Amino acid sequence: MAFAIKAEVADPKAKMFVFIGQKTMYGGKLIAEGDTVYVFASENEGGQGLVARGVVTSAEAIAKKRGIVRQTPRVSITVRRTALAKRPLGRSELKHFSEWKDGQPETELNFKFYRQATNKIAGISDKAAAFLGKFF
Repeated sequence: MAFAIKAEVADPKAKMFVFIGQKTMYGGKLIAEGDTVYVFASENEGGQGLVARGVVTSAEAIAKKRGIVRQTPRVSITVRRTALAKRPLGRSELKHFSEWKDGQPETELNFKFYRQATNKIAGISDKAAAFLGKFF
């Protein structure tokens, strides 16, 4: 399974990315060492969308806090960059794909990352991963 993360990225050209305590949705809590991950620099923090592809070198689940009933699972990951994006892909390119059940990879990415503004790690389909692969 491939994953994507939308988060604050201080240096989009870094060789390694460290993301601490990231929210997970859509199967994101299953991310593990060796998985492919597509890195989106969050527009909420001044980023431009898809910036890199990498391989997870470490993944650690964050323990839930006691006494809180509803908690989104969180994970800390380290990613070794394997490629930089050659074309832009972000909110502006995906916003038109809003027919949620049309089966297009662009719609899946828009739904998972831009329908809610929160940063997160999400599992993505093979179709979405193949689509993202065309940007490298």
